[in-house]
Amino acid sequence: MASTLLSLASATPSASLCFHEINKGKLNLGCINKEKTNPFIKAKSFGRVSMVVASNVSHFEGITMAPPDPILGVSEAFKADDHELKLNLGVGAYRTEELQPYVLDVVKKADKLLLEKGENLEYLPIEGLAAFNKVTAELLFGADNPVIKQQRVATVQGLSGTGSLRLAAALIERYFPGAKVLISSPTWGNHKNIFNEARVPWSEYRYYDPKTVGLDFEGMIADIKAAPEGSFILLHGCAHNPTGIDPTPEQWGVIADVIQEKNHIPFFDIAYQGFASGSLDTDAASVRMFVARGMEVIAAQSYSKNLGLYAERIGAINVVCSSPEAAARVKSQLKRIARPMYSNPPVHGARIVANIVGDSALFKEWNAEMEMMAGRIKNVRHKLFDSLSSKDKSGKDWSFVLKQIGMFSFTGLNKAQCDNMTNKWHVYMTKDGRISLAGLSLAKCEYLADAIIDSYHNVS
Repeated sequence: MASTLLSLASATPSASLCFHEINKGKLNLGCINKEKTNPFIKAKSFGRVSMVVASNVSHFEGITMAPPDPILGVSEAFKADDHELKLNLGVGAYRTEELQPYVLDVVKKADKLLLEKGENLEYLPIEGLAAFNKVTAELLFGADNPVIKQQRVATVQGLSGTGSLRLAAALIERYFPGAKVLISSPTWGNHKNIFNEARVPWSEYRYYDPKTVGLDFEGMIADIKAAPEGSFILLHGCAHNPTGIDPTPEQWGVIADVIQEKNHIPFFDIAYQGFASGSLDTDAASVRMFVARGMEVIAAQSYSKNLGLYAERIGAINVVCSSPEAAARVKSQLKRIARPMYSNPPVHGARIVANIVGDSALFKEWNAEMEMMAGRIKNVRHKLFDSLSSKDKSGKDWSFVLKQIGMFSFTGLNKAQCDNMTNKWHVYMTKDGRISLAGLSLAKCEYLADAIIDSYHNVS
């Protein structure tokens, strides 16, 4: 008969539970010594016999459940709703008139050309694809801009707008210790997260005026003036998210004056170049104004909206410096930050952008498609205004809808009114009152107008 499999020691403080050789073989599974504590093991005593019982205790027990993302959570709730008239106006992604995702024709062509070329998938340098970095800086600042010709721009490919902002935040934290970033109130929901994760202090400047559903320009200027000298002022270059309210060219000039006077550093977030007005140059005018004044500028770019490359995560961080030597040093440090963060960026989206901008025929086609997308949103905006104005007999002025620009409209609805939009009308939106007009069709403008009017007048 086989030798004894298990030897049970007496239950003394030093007792061990040992597994002995099986059938005189050489397998020894060792001993478990009760003197060594293990969070996964509990010993239970039955008379003179100790038995070891596994306990389901996690090292990660202290980690709490994170709250759901306020924007992505809207989409999840929308998907669970089976109402035929439901609308998803939460996520900022372009939709066709049939409310379907849209892949630009020019992107399909560029993708096909890449496939035909048989490009390899080797690692990119830390700073990204050189051809992309060249064209993205030229698109933003203008190919003939002196800062380009003088090599005073440090450009590094980033993981779309979010990743590019995160690189800049890390640069600020490392080389401007204690410096504060001022962000607009309200702003894109991820801005605060980015600076919090980078441990960069931030505060808000006034931007939205609920009384006019417009820009609180006086409050904005006063807060920028009051900020400590050398602060970073985060500005939305065009199509402010979430309000859709942009300063006029004259107001941009005053903003630049104050930033120069206080020796602040302008920090632009450019997520909608070409997508807001339909013109790449028009939408870059604010950034170019600051650069033309000789100011050092930080600017983050994204190609999610204007090329529909949402999942490609393609963007860039640009730092305009006073000299080419300073630009070279800044670029070296951005690369140093990127290396342990994600090593190097993805290549596919970068090649698509570089090939479209670098080919005159494809570039012309892209501009036409941007005009088409921007035009559809403008048409929806006008239709919504017409529907609100004709249906609402209270005399309320809805003209703010027309004064806003880009993908979003800030309705002025409060949280309770937004809840009514969702619970009663099946219109899904963020709780700050923002709606994405890119997710609206002309056919559903009247339905949305009914929902807004009901929520505004009947819910306090």
